[in-house]
Amino acid sequence: MKITREIKTAILVLSSILIFIWGYSFLKGTDLLTSHKTFFVLYDDVEGLMASAPVTINGLIVGKVKEVSFSDNTGKIKVELQISSDFPISKSSVARIYEPGLIGGKQIQIVPNFEDKRLAESNEYLTGGVKPGLTDLVTEKLTPLQDKIEKMMVNADLLLTNLNEVLDDKTKQNLKNSIANLDQTLKEFSESSKTINTLLAENKQKLNQTTSNLEVASSNFAKISDSISKSNLKKTISNLESTLANVNQIMSDVQAGKGSMGKLVKDDALYNNFSKSSKELELLLQDLRLNPTRYVNVSLFGKKNKPYVAPKEIDSTQTKK
Repeated sequence: MKITREIKTAILVLSSILIFIWGYSFLKGTDLLTSHKTFFVLYDDVEGLMASAPVTINGLIVGKVKEVSFSDNTGKIKVELQISSDFPISKSSVARIYEPGLIGGKQIQIVPNFEDKRLAESNEYLTGGVKPGLTDLVTEKLTPLQDKIEKMMVNADLLLTNLNEVLDDKTKQNLKNSIANLDQTLKEFSESSKTINTLLAENKQKLNQTTSNLEVASSNFAKISDSISKSNLKKTISNLESTLANVNQIMSDVQAGKGSMGKLVKDDALYNNFSKSSKELELLLQDLRLNPTRYVNVSLFGKKNKPYVAPKEIDSTQTKK
């Protein structure tokens, strides 16, 4: 059978139309030659998600985003997913929007719930979610840091303001004077150090001799210390302690009125007798001085002695005067 030119032209036109339809559908994310499942997800914000974005499960691409559009007047966004994999997806699985890197666009990651045995059918809705990307995490970490930096800058500005208020012209002049005085002090200290070095150099021999004398004195002291340690110092200290104990006992006996010394110190009658005897002795000596012939009688002519008359008691204080 001979194919005419008209038939060939018709076949070519139909083929072109089919190829155009397939290419247009492919560019829209629909593969007409492959079986697939369709799922829908609602989001409040898709964060720039575009059609034909990959859909992954554990990092493996299992489909693509077919369409992104508004669901209704509430602002909810409906995303249509075209899944070409036979991997079982449960009804409680979560479709999260995530950012794979800084350069790539947004993608959708399906997190399956393996504990849920109910499988999602085509044209059903999955739960939506958003996974924070690297940019969000960096922003989240930088925001507190930014607040701290702003507070630090405010404190630094306040500190500089207070410092400028403190460092007025008078304070600056005082600081300059203090620095000048410090420099002068350092110069004087340097000169004093040079003087000390000169004195040390001039008296080096005397210092050496003094050091030698100190060494000799130290050696002699060591010998004396050795002699003291070898002597019977312990016995001497023991005898001294015994002597002190005896002295303490004697003083205790005297204080208690024991013995002759104790009675002499504590007995009032003995003291009165001594006082009375002393007074009588004083009267006797006074009478002997005034009337010596009563006690020593030397008579060449046999003259009779005068009778003894007791002298009057004279106050000792008046006699002394």
